[in-house]
Order: sequence, then structure tokens, then C-alpha cells
Amino acid sequence: MPRVRPISMTAQWPFLASEAMAAGLIGRYQLDTGYQKVHRDVYVPRDATLSPVDRAIAAWLWSRRRGVVAGLSAAALHGSRWIDGHLPAELNQASRHKTAGVLLHSDQLADDEICIIRGIRVTTPARTAFDLGRRHGLTTAVIRVDALLQACDLKLVDVQPLVDAHRGVRGLVQLRRVLDLADNGAESPQETRTRLLLTEAGIRPTDTQIEVFGDYGELVGRIDMGWRQWKVGVQYDGIQHWTDPGQRTRDIDQDVEYRDLGWRMVRVGANLLNYRPRTVVERVWAALQAAGCPT
Repeated sequence: MPRVRPISMTAQWPFLASEAMAAGLIGRYQLDTGYQKVHRDVYVPRDATLSPVDRAIAAWLWSRRRGVVAGLSAAALHGSRWIDGHLPAELNQASRHKTAGVLLHSDQLADDEICIIRGIRVTTPARTAFDLGRRHGLTTAVIRVDALLQACDLKLVDVQPLVDAHRGVRGLVQLRRVLDLADNGAESPQETRTRLLLTEAGIRPTDTQIEVFGDYGELVGRIDMGWRQWKVGVQYDGIQHWTDPGQRTRDIDQDVEYRDLGWRMVRVGANLLNYRPRTVVERVWAALQAAGCPT
């Protein structure tokens, strides 16, 4: 039976309580005192914090292993990061009997749109991107597809056959736009948002995760996005870049190295991106113009 151990051993969960008790692995008292119910008959340790993967497996067990893990839950099983652990799990199955914490879909899935992970039926990376790209608004969809591209060996061209095979499905107009905007070089949601901001302003970065080498072939660093041709880079700095003195010192030293190699750098933080996006665009425009990029 998958993922079931008595509480006295290294716990593996979620599990179906009925199966664990039938196998003699756990008793009623132990279940009631040491575990919490996630769904009907599905339990985890009482003090457990569920990850998106845990929620996906719990939902699959709740379906009596009949459902296909889909959407963000499939993305989690494929290794996507930055998924809110409080969001409901997603399953694709014919039965629409609802339960709290599980979002059900009833899309038709071809056999080649399903793969097996840990013995669980899951939508393939391409089908997962197809679903994520059609839902929840353009920016959120691009962020989620970017994360999936980062997590696995998915290529955007792999999604196109699904677009052709499922004409008339809701959300295809958005999906086509998402496939145009997505990039496997985004290493955080904020990098995606920064790239989308510049794209909307008419200055979409031509390169992401740009490796910069010094005069002797040594790696100086990687720039989040920019224009290799014009040596203009845009770097999104997360909170650690501002609060960690050691990281801040490394950033300053790295900036000097970039500039010595002819790069013009624009650094972006949460405040700029969220409250002064126009300033970000103006600074990038100015750097491109100074580099000789035609406007």
C-alpha cells in the first residue's frame, strides 16, 4: 500500500485510513490522536504542513486512485516551484462529486496526455501547460507556465499539438498569448512579472539567464534578462539582496565587474516593480538608448 507506515516509524503520508487499519498498521486510537483528516478517509500526521505535492497525493487518494492529477497539482508533481500550498488540489475525473480542498475538472484526456509519477496518473508536462495557460488570467498563467518550463524538460513547441487537437476548448485565445510570452529562463515569479512589464512597454528582453564571462573566461555571473547584443541587463533582486549584507556586497562587486565588461545594468526590486513600474521601463529605455539600440 503506497505511503503508509505506523506513527512510531518514519511517517510517510498521506494515506487511506481504511487501508492502514485493515493491514494492521495503525489502530483507531492512534489514528484519532496522532493524525488529522485531510479528506474522507485520507489522513496525515497531526502536526504536518502539507506541500502542494502532499495535497495532490491526498486528493488522488480521496478519488480512490481513479482521478488524474491535473493543473497546479500536476505541475507540483512535475517539480514546479512557487505554488501556494494553501491552494486546492486539482484532479481531472468524470465524477464531479465535490469535496473541500479539491478542484475538479472533467476535461477529456487522450492516453498520450497522461503519464505516471510515483504510480499516480498525472497530466503530462505538455497537457499541464495547456491547462495552466488557459486559466486564471494572463499574468498568472505565464508565471505558472514559466515555472513548469523551469522544472522539467518541456518545450513550448510540445504544447502546440494539443492546441490543434482541442480546438474550441475555452481559454485558447489566452493560451496562444501565454505560449508567445512564456520563457524557460524565469527563475521566480517576480522575474516573470518584470519581463512582462518590459514586454508590454515594447522592449521585450531578447535573452534570459545571460552568462557573463570575464577576460580570462571566468564566469562573472548570470543576468536575469536583457539584450546580449547591446550589453544591457536587467536584474531582479529579491529580499535577500537587500537584507543580507554579504549578498549586498557581492551584488555591488558584481555590478562593477559587469560595468567593466561594458554592461549597463538596471536593478529592480519589489518596490520598484509593484509601485513604480514606469520608472523601471524608463531606466531600461535609457540604458538601451545609451547602448545605441535603435528606438
